Amino acid sequence: MTRAIGAPSVSTVVEGGVGQSPRRPDGRLKVTGEFAFSSDLWADDMLWGATLRSPYPRARLRGLDLSAALALPGVHAVLTADDVPGAKCYGLDVADQPVLAWEEVRYQGEAIAIVAADHPETARRAVARIVVDYEVLDPVADPEAALAAGQLVRHVPVRRGDPAATAEVVVTGEYRVGMQDQAFLGPESGLAVPAEDGGVDLYIATQWLHVDQAQVAAALGLAPDLVRLSLAGVGGAFGAREDLSMQVHASMLALRTRRPVKMVYSREESFFGHVHRHPATLRYEHGATRDGRLVYVRARILLDGGAYTSSTPAVVANAATLGIGPYQVPNVTMDAYGVWTNNPPCGAMRGFGAVQACFAYESQMDALAAACGLDPVELRTRNALAEGATMPTGQLVDGPAPVARLLALVRDRPAAPPAAADPRERPGGVANTTRGEGVVRGVGYAIGIKNVCFSEGFDDYATARVRLELINGEPAVLVHTAAAEVGQGLVTVQAQIARTELGVARVTVATADTSVGSAGSSSASRQTYMTGGAVRAACQAVRAKLLARAADRAAGAEVRLFDGRIVTEAGVVVADLADLVGDEPLEETVQWRHRPTHPLDPRTGQGDAHVQYAFAAHRATVDVDTELGLVRVVEIATAQDVGRAVNPQAVLGQIHGGTIQGLGLAVMEEIQVVDGLIRNPSFTDYLIPTILDSPPMPVDVLELADPHSPYGLRGVGEPPTISSTPAVVAAIRAATNRPLRTIPIRPHHIVYG
Repeated sequence: MTRAIGAPSVSTVVEGGVGQSPRRPDGRLKVTGEFAFSSDLWADDMLWGATLRSPYPRARLRGLDLSAALALPGVHAVLTADDVPGAKCYGLDVADQPVLAWEEVRYQGEAIAIVAADHPETARRAVARIVVDYEVLDPVADPEAALAAGQLVRHVPVRRGDPAATAEVVVTGEYRVGMQDQAFLGPESGLAVPAEDGGVDLYIATQWLHVDQAQVAAALGLAPDLVRLSLAGVGGAFGAREDLSMQVHASMLALRTRRPVKMVYSREESFFGHVHRHPATLRYEHGATRDGRLVYVRARILLDGGAYTSSTPAVVANAATLGIGPYQVPNVTMDAYGVWTNNPPCGAMRGFGAVQACFAYESQMDALAAACGLDPVELRTRNALAEGATMPTGQLVDGPAPVARLLALVRDRPAAPPAAADPRERPGGVANTTRGEGVVRGVGYAIGIKNVCFSEGFDDYATARVRLELINGEPAVLVHTAAAEVGQGLVTVQAQIARTELGVARVTVATADTSVGSAGSSSASRQTYMTGGAVRAACQAVRAKLLARAADRAAGAEVRLFDGRIVTEAGVVVADLADLVGDEPLEETVQWRHRPTHPLDPRTGQGDAHVQYAFAAHRATVDVDTELGLVRVVEIATAQDVGRAVNPQAVLGQIHGGTIQGLGLAVMEEIQVVDGLIRNPSFTDYLIPTILDSPPMPVDVLELADPHSPYGLRGVGEPPTISSTPAVVAAIRAATNRPLRTIPIRPHHIVYG
């Protein structure tokens, strides 16, 4: 039956669709502490796993005595490298990290043996009983020495223009960035359950289910379909969960004992059990005309990759290709290197190579502004990248690049309020031993650039399965992907897209697992772009099927979906959605890709390596007690182009969170490594910002649609981490007149330089 309707009187956008901020389905549970994280998993007859780790950064393994551990009541298995049934090594791109070390350990904390016992304390006691005969060797802890010795992971050169270009004004500087930890809420944990078919079901907190599956299956010597992974509750990630931790170990123990095995790292073990941000040494030379126009940049970046490859090759490429910043420079000579050392392994962390480079090039821009007698924002604006410009790699910037506009937004914001008389609002708070006589205010600016999605020709795709059906007579949508919800709100976004595309309010997002095709990693600010694009495409395919069903009833008229009904262009209702779906659900699985990228030329670094660029600017205001070296960040203002705010509230959350992570790197966060040994593997000694360190963070959000992406959106999560660090440092420089070329900044840097 058809019936006529008048002009549309109800919005076609279902409540909770794209552009709105619906309540997160996991929000209340997380706030109340009821959310089940991977460390909360439980199974009947479960055993507990524990890991023996090397106390040395480099040593030869001359022997292992397991007898005392095996004799301990309650111990069910003690396994070493000899017990690995398949590939002995794993890795994201290069399989060079042992599942369990043999012959030699290459970093402090490397896994040597694993134990399964009926109680976690028993497992730990068994680990302590294992006797290892070490021949301690001198570690290679200096990246420069490693480079000289040929321990090169990757070298990425970028060459553009005249390498011998000269300029009227030249500034040089050497900068150092410390090793930062991702410091996520939930340590590594998971549960492996042996299956009747000889395989294993692994419930795990990770960022990339399918890459885990491939590595675990290879190590176990099993076909991938016998290793089934389901995403457990993830307590943050920030890059550290891209690499394996306990996945293979728990699975090996489960298969050996034929019982479920749970592994949960302590916080101290977590510091040893995952990769960290690459420490870096960066040398820059900027040349400009007297009026501040950039003529050339020459740079050398050295990244310490630690003991194994992990994602160092990609981090080096990002540092090289983004290492000039969001500026137009006619002549570029860039060399970025990553090396192996016996320091802790380093890999992905929010910002992924761009963080280290941004600290250096933004510090250089401040130095250049001073040398030219220009305002720091004015200098940046004169050299700002814009749509239609060419990157140092030769890639055309073919989407919005509002660098100058973002800088203007943070510059023109009202100034932060003056310092309060309350001593709690001063650097050091009530514990400050001065009366504030030495407190000086400083303001600093920075802007950064970041790529979005994977690069250099990587086959980057995401898969989504969408099912439209009736449940109790009501249309409902089930969305199923393998995309990892790591706290960024991806589950919410998937539901928003389904509501928008299918006009159905009731949407369920299934638990992510490997029974559906890969969605890639929750990294590179890519999931809303990639899995969002896949969900959108799958919904559109379902909608096309729905409209095809309706075509027979429309007597040849064009039809469309409108407010839960199929209508003609003339406004005649052809069918209600529920009637059309009936007893025949519609389902589509789509594998979706972005536009292609290409490898860099290995000699010149030229090539269209990236999918999309994202930009954020910051203005930091700080109060510095110059006598005690104490800093209080008063305010950090941000401006960022997000293309399209799919979920405005989540966008603000990402910007605030990223900004605070950058603040932490600027003034407090560093893993102290001396001769390969971690000196501060706890949150007592490794400091991260708390709510008390978090200043007001006003945000200007631009929505300049990218013509190449779903809904015009742009990746959001990483850019605020990149430019917040140099902005805070610039503000401290302004207050102290110190060069401050090492981060994090310590009190002695402020007091003594």
